[in-house]
Amino acid sequence: MNLIHSYISALTNLYGILPAELLVEIFNSQNDEKISMEEVNDILNDFPEELTKAYVYSYQGYFVHEAVVEFDEFDSLMGEKAGKPYYIPNKEELLKYTDDFYYEVTEEFENLLDYVSMHLIKDRDRAQEMVEEIQGSLEIGSDLNFIINHFNHFGVNFKNLEQLNEVMKLAMELSNNTRIWENNGHTPMEIFDKLERPNMRPLPKVPFDFNATNVIDMKTRKKIGRNDPCPCGSGKKYKKCCLGKDE
Repeated sequence: MNLIHSYISALTNLYGILPAELLVEIFNSQNDEKISMEEVNDILNDFPEELTKAYVYSYQGYFVHEAVVEFDEFDSLMGEKAGKPYYIPNKEELLKYTDDFYYEVTEEFENLLDYVSMHLIKDRDRAQEMVEEIQGSLEIGSDLNFIINHFNHFGVNFKNLEQLNEVMKLAMELSNNTRIWENNGHTPMEIFDKLERPNMRPLPKVPFDFNATNVIDMKTRKKIGRNDPCPCGSGKKYKKCCLGKDE
């Protein structure tokens, strides 16, 4: 497989759907020899068999993983990916993704594998086989029901609900730190840090007072407390007079 085809295979495995212009941008940023959009369009129009054998299809002007086409998920996946930045590894790491089964071995992966091999499947190799299957399903957006199915497939019987919850907690941590197609190769935690955390409202400096009100005395322009004199002039405390009417 030549270098351009290797990039196409690797990036399609990483993103699920690879725009032609992104291929050009990434390839040209990492290599002295440059490619043009014309060359890439020629590949899309006269699709090489070796890419098809690598589970890559030409679909609607994109390089698309076979699974996306097979399960008719192109439109839904494009919707999920919209507006999210792309994760772009360095060249050495990127080309590892030419292997359709490649995945990053994270701390969360090791934690789940250690638990499974210690408590559920004593054969370490078989335990790793199952955790690898879980990792692979998470990469394409599978939910926790699929994870349960993997345990069932390997004949795992949980001792009790507590053990099931321990495993699901580890699986969720793995899920949150797995690179997935709908996040353009980013993990859910990375997307949270990049897009959501900066927009989170900071906690107020003053603790919230459940006894406070949002009613303003129009004469003094000050907020009225529940135990302040009622602004209606009745002589009663606000909470014993007009508070219920205002709420």
